[in-house]
Amino acid sequence: MSLAQPYAQHHPAAAHAGLTRHEVLRDALLDTVDLLQRRRADLVDETFIDNYVALGWLEWHGGQLRVSALGSTICQQMSERLSPLDS
Repeated sequence: MSLAQPYAQHHPAAAHAGLTRHEVLRDALLDTVDLLQRRRADLVDETFIDNYVALGWLEWHGGQLRVSALGSTICQQMSERLSPLDS
């Protein structure tokens, strides 16, 4: 499945919004990172983990899943988009 194709095949909620796989993953990254920080990787969809690793946003390190440098940059960008504009 290419990044440009809708991610609806595995995630029907994404089909309703017309989001691509990349958009769904990007939008879920902050929540995923939060779960990893709370040591709750078991709550992250396995296909998301595989996709994040393939994209280089997460990486395996000594048997633990962690955010890569690229993933950290994307998280920072997403946080900036979500934070209110400064006056």
